[in-house]
Amino acid sequence: MELTEATWTEVRAAAPDAALLPVGSTEQHGPHAPLGTDSLTAQAVANAASDRAGDGVVVAPPVHVGVAEEHRAFDGTLWVSPDTFRAYVRETVESLAYHGIDRVVLVNGHGGNLEALAEVARRVSRDGSTGAYAVSFTWFRAVGEHSAEMGHGGKLETAMLRHVAPGLVREERIDEAREGGTDRWGKWVRGVNLAHDSDEFTGNGVVGDPGAGDAALGGELLDRASDALTEVLAAVRER
Repeated sequence: MELTEATWTEVRAAAPDAALLPVGSTEQHGPHAPLGTDSLTAQAVANAASDRAGDGVVVAPPVHVGVAEEHRAFDGTLWVSPDTFRAYVRETVESLAYHGIDRVVLVNGHGGNLEALAEVARRVSRDGSTGAYAVSFTWFRAVGEHSAEMGHGGKLETAMLRHVAPGLVREERIDEAREGGTDRWGKWVRGVNLAHDSDEFTGNGVVGDPGAGDAALGGELLDRASDALTEVLAAVRER
């Protein structure tokens, strides 16, 4: 069940106990991929896991703007402060818990959200006043050996888009995306990243080779991520 498509009476009748909250970003993903890539992929994984999980699970509306100031040099990128982001996600979880949907997995698609979401999950779970329990799950960390290939607008994200939203990939710009990008995130010295913003190391926002990720890989990534999320959700519901 997707909350945005359900009526309140349908939600009450279903009496769900768990929710998947997709969390993404609106930020540049090179010249070939849409600004909403992180939200699109997070929601696709959440929907697939919901289908596997069956009754008692709802998919909440995605959080489309996250912690993404590192991409501010690229037009169309939106961001909020970590404090604003944490407050919004936490209060969304609390509103779910008010209706008895008190087991929540934050389904993340953006690296910049990682620290903030981990903090939100801890605070919600330790609070006790709402009875809510939350954990954070990031799909590209749950795809086995492919996780090491995660860039930005590169192989993995482009593959996922080609599978779940192929019409949004500007295929005629793949060569441009590859040629103007780089092969590693950041500028590193002795384990320290000297670059705070992405335009310091990539000319067009791309990290990795978007041409290497086809729709078949995207299908595999979606299966792996949604299988892992389904397992995590089951464990969360049992607590």
